[in-house]
Amino acid sequence: MSDALAAAAKRVAIVIADPDWRKAALPRGHIRRAAARALLNKPGRAGTVTILLTGDTALKDLNTRFRGKPKPTNVLSFPAAGGDDYLGDIAIAYGVTATEAQAAQKPFAHHAAHLAIHGVLHLLGYDHETEADAAVMEPLEIAILAAMKIPDPYTGAKAA
Repeated sequence: MSDALAAAAKRVAIVIADPDWRKAALPRGHIRRAAARALLNKPGRAGTVTILLTGDTALKDLNTRFRGKPKPTNVLSFPAAGGDDYLGDIAIAYGVTATEAQAAQKPFAHHAAHLAIHGVLHLLGYDHETEADAAVMEPLEIAILAAMKIPDPYTGAKAA
């Protein structure tokens, strides 16, 4: 691991709120390394993030409260208000992630890494609401995943 990547990994806090995440066959630090790689994609924008690994019910609640969408989702990003030291929070739902990975015939670890990267890129100001925005964000996701030896998630069904 490079010095820059190791330093970025120290800026990623992981909180496991759903026991299914502990049962998942994820290499130790896998999501932290994925998020750290994403953090390196905005030079001059250092900061820390917290990733909450939780269940579908919690994501449904957050999605309802903050987006007005009463359904579970795979990942949500919550940018911090003001300041550059704390970029924000990311929440990832275990059940939705597992279901999407299985449906797309992708390893769970690959999809979980993609969602962590996706969430961090949102905190860094990237978006995919328009085709032009997606044309910037998706190649970044693909490149970061490729550095982890994870295939392009956008071949076939969209993953995030």
